[in-house]
Amino acid sequence: MVEPAVNSEAGHSAGVDPVVRHLYIHVPFCPTICPYCDFHVLTRRAGLVEAYLARLEEEAAQLAGRYAVDLDTVYIGGGTPSFLRDAEIRTLAETVQRHLGWGRAENTLEINPGTVSPDRAGLWQALGFDRASVGVQSLDDATLRFLGRQHDAQQAREAVSTLVNTGFRVSGDLITAVPGQPLDDDIARLVELGVGHVSAYTLTIEPGTEFARRGVTVHEDDERLGFERTEERLSVLGFERYEISNYARPGQRSQHNLAYWQGRTYLGLGPGAAGHYPAGQEAVPDGSGASLLTLRRTNPHLHDWLQREAGDTVPVDATEYVTDALFMGLRLREGLNLEALSRRSGLDVSSRYSEVIRRNVGRGLLEHDGRWLRATPQGWWVLNRVVTEFLEG
Repeated sequence: MVEPAVNSEAGHSAGVDPVVRHLYIHVPFCPTICPYCDFHVLTRRAGLVEAYLARLEEEAAQLAGRYAVDLDTVYIGGGTPSFLRDAEIRTLAETVQRHLGWGRAENTLEINPGTVSPDRAGLWQALGFDRASVGVQSLDDATLRFLGRQHDAQQAREAVSTLVNTGFRVSGDLITAVPGQPLDDDIARLVELGVGHVSAYTLTIEPGTEFARRGVTVHEDDERLGFERTEERLSVLGFERYEISNYARPGQRSQHNLAYWQGRTYLGLGPGAAGHYPAGQEAVPDGSGASLLTLRRTNPHLHDWLQREAGDTVPVDATEYVTDALFMGLRLREGLNLEALSRRSGLDVSSRYSEVIRRNVGRGLLEHDGRWLRATPQGWWVLNRVVTEFLEG
């Protein structure tokens, strides 16, 4: 993506693009709650989806009136967006298009394999979706049962094949480090179905989940094996690891997720949705709006969101913007351009963090060519520790 031009006007958002080009919409409804899930999700009840859609339209109109919006990407996630009925997903898509527009580059729908049919795939495509992110997780029935998934391997295969044949660019999610999982087979079978993108996430046991209550654990050796083996197998099959957990064939990278990793601004629409907004001259709780680069907002959960309660707003100054950008940008294989980050933030990043960079280059965890900073494979494995040094530096 092209770096935005520097705006030196006093009080404006420095080099941060004042136009928002990305939109995330959260659909919180799921048919069941998976035992590893800690997202804001719930099962549907009478009248709840109707109330959600009405409030979504109101919020979309508010965002359209508040920000300059020219969308490159739209991503509808959850929850299970494809769990919405046909009339409901049509209403949602038309609401977004009416108030905020539609992405020129990419429009993604998250899909549960059990919700796919040829007719539904055709409807989603007709509504303007061109990319499908499918929660496959595994193509082994025993692994799927352990993960509490409601679909089986055959349903997953049929769903991916249907979406590929309909003309979607398809990304398949895999969960790794599951006890007894045939990971090599999962990878090979998924690729054989024609996906152009794979997101591979280590099973993580989050507090408050069913897995945590049951005492399920993930061993570090299994985590490391999954981390390394996934890249080995996918690279042989023609996929590039372009981000810690994401692999793509040429031309198949997720443009929406790249916006997150590159520190771009984006709208967050729906309950629990997070957004990253240009600050402009907005007033924030500490009254320091004129000195800010961006604002991060997180909407409240469904009940409070329906009642129009305010969410959390976090002002982001130049230093916080840079550390956020380092945390996200170092997840990318190519890393991040420190000159461009300096232009956007107004800070001389290379000079400010020269000692942290020098120390971690010496440890073999970072590479720095004077312009670009990137993590090595060893650095990816301990990235949280590396970023902590930037926060402390």
